[in-house]
Amino acid sequence: MSSVKMLNQDAEHAKRFVALAMNINAAKGLQEVMKSNLGPKGTLKMLVGGAGDIKLTKDGKTLLHEMQIQNPTAALIARTATAQDDICGDGTTSTVIFIGELLKQAERHLAEGVHPRVICDGFDIAKVEAAKFLDNFKVKNGDIDRETLDCVSKTALRTKLHEELADHIGNVCVDAVLCINDKEAEVPIDLFMVEIMHMQHKSDLSSRLVKGLVLDHGGRHPDMPKALKNCHVMVLNVDLEYTKSEVTSNFFYSSADQREKLVESERKVTDDKVRQIIEFKRGVCGEGESFVVINQKGIDPLSLDMLAKAGILGLRRCKRRNMERLAKACGSEAMNSTDGLTKSCLGWAGTVYEETLGEEKYTFVEDCRNPHSCTILVKGPNKHTIDQIKDAVRDGLRAVKNAIEDDALVPGAGSLEVALSLYLKDHSKKVAGRAKLGVQAYAEALLVIPKTLASNAGHDTMDALITVQDEHVNGIVAGLDLATGGACAPEDIGVFDNLRVKKQMIQSAGVIASQLLLVDEIMRAGIAAG
Repeated sequence: MSSVKMLNQDAEHAKRFVALAMNINAAKGLQEVMKSNLGPKGTLKMLVGGAGDIKLTKDGKTLLHEMQIQNPTAALIARTATAQDDICGDGTTSTVIFIGELLKQAERHLAEGVHPRVICDGFDIAKVEAAKFLDNFKVKNGDIDRETLDCVSKTALRTKLHEELADHIGNVCVDAVLCINDKEAEVPIDLFMVEIMHMQHKSDLSSRLVKGLVLDHGGRHPDMPKALKNCHVMVLNVDLEYTKSEVTSNFFYSSADQREKLVESERKVTDDKVRQIIEFKRGVCGEGESFVVINQKGIDPLSLDMLAKAGILGLRRCKRRNMERLAKACGSEAMNSTDGLTKSCLGWAGTVYEETLGEEKYTFVEDCRNPHSCTILVKGPNKHTIDQIKDAVRDGLRAVKNAIEDDALVPGAGSLEVALSLYLKDHSKKVAGRAKLGVQAYAEALLVIPKTLASNAGHDTMDALITVQDEHVNGIVAGLDLATGGACAPEDIGVFDNLRVKKQMIQSAGVIASQLLLVDEIMRAGIAAG
């Protein structure tokens, strides 16, 4: 009887070789599920929810997040891969496939009696060497130009969207990141400054970048202007309506006159604020200029009427997250009081107009001067298309941001994996003892990426791999051309991967594979009866 059984009769447990087999089979099973999704030629998965709602996707993070994974080992690998997406924004499917292949290669040696610890030591050596190789293999040190950023975003997005749409959305993502990247301030790129707004309208290729902000509400008064040019934009966080006091208070009156005076005094507080805004507008607006008030708090009907009569567009209940974006887009300051207003606190927008779609109203704030916040307006004919584009946009933004911050890229199309595999196989000859078996297993596992890319594109796996390997042996950095199944120069066709994505994949996959190989017992303790 095992020690666990002595402690708890109801405990479920699996001993050494059974536990290893469970872990390896779980990793291989998850690998088989995700394999067909890799690369631009990958297939889609249909996810059906409990309520019958359907989602079509091949985004690795979405699949792993939405699938009901019950096996504990597979769930652990899925969490590792989704963590990779959270950190880098890409590489989820590659990580899952690589972990599965590492365990598959290790299984061959385990069957011959090699101890798991020896293989793990080899994996550790391979990880260190891979990190050194990656630093020498990377390209484009220094400032990365616009054309290269386009290539990075298109490479990331073509794995999630069809080619024409991926190229269009890729350009939008590059424009968005360059818009919010304030080089003079030398602050990190904050992707929170990019608002992603969607409209179920027209086709997916109608999606565009708005160098300003799109608000999901419009004016609340019928007489307010629907379109304005040359606008001074005031961003407020002030109550322009009656508000109850924060403390419990009572007012006692003995006549109708006293009650009328109370109502007037309450109303006067709000009216005075609105009059200050109207007077300020008259002072700053020249001929052909207009005035827009965007308030985070409420504006009551009487105040809206006063603003409408003065020709001011007033928007109330603006979302808190948009206040900072508005200030960055228009160059305004969010004011907490209507006292002491100056022209310097106002922003500028060339056009502000309202668009109605069904029952929904949208307000566009565009043509801002030197904006550092923007909106990606996602359009599509149905909810499925919009969701797919929104998922892809987030990955595209992260890919461009990573490229700018890393100041380096890695040639794509499987070229890194083939080059690193050949390097590690050569390095394993210098490794003493049995640890070289782990290095060789790691080198062989890397080839699963180009093999899968070739397989998903409908080419012969071995022919495609040998063609690319021959080029590398001759000293040429080559990747897999998915159109022909032959070798190609990734830099010439504009296929680049993020440095940090590859670095994270190589590191995390090796760690998880090592930990799973060193598991010698799986225990699930039950609750004792009675």
